[in-house]
Amino acid sequence: MSAALVIAEPEEAARGYLERHLAGEGFRVLAGDDPHGLVEQSRPDLVVLGDAGALERWQPSVPTIVLGAPEADAVDRVRALRQGCDDWLDRPFHYEELVERIRAVLRRSAPDEPELVEAGPVRIDLRTRRVTLHGRRVVLAQKEYELLVELAREPDRLFTKEELLLSVWDYPSSVRTRTLDSHVSRLRRKLRTVDPETTLVANQWGVGYRLFD
Repeated sequence: MSAALVIAEPEEAARGYLERHLAGEGFRVLAGDDPHGLVEQSRPDLVVLGDAGALERWQPSVPTIVLGAPEADAVDRVRALRQGCDDWLDRPFHYEELVERIRAVLRRSAPDEPELVEAGPVRIDLRTRRVTLHGRRVVLAQKEYELLVELAREPDRLFTKEELLLSVWDYPSSVRTRTLDSHVSRLRRKLRTVDPETTLVANQWGVGYRLFD
């Protein structure tokens, strides 16, 4: 699933710009001017904070990037880092740099992934990308593998098609495509070749897929 961002930016025009464009990058975005309230409401993965002074009133509990004021200096940056922010970007900033800094902070703050994903008879070694079903090797193409990993992490959960298209293909929800359905069909066929008796990758018509029925 895509990362959730809070944009706590006091300037309405800047806030709208960032909300619109970051959503277009595939992030789930909640924007406003109150960082504490927004974080309590949404439990985000990262906060973009447009007011460094808010750090004095609110100690960040999630990764935070501060957009510094144009007149800010090295003392302001050091103070913000000591107060808990993870990165600082001077204004005026380049949007592309902000996106890459967001992705870098998210990578650094992500929990370590387990080396194995196991769901019933399915076993996936994330280091070697080896997939087995009842101990027998299943050879998958890249996107088939990524789709299976996503489903196997929460095997009883029903994933919507929009969620899977975003997490596996990075497609926004507005895209209409049969890509997911065709990959599911090929994934099922390969799993059934190894074990024709076990039903995997169940479809709920019009909604999405889960690994186990």
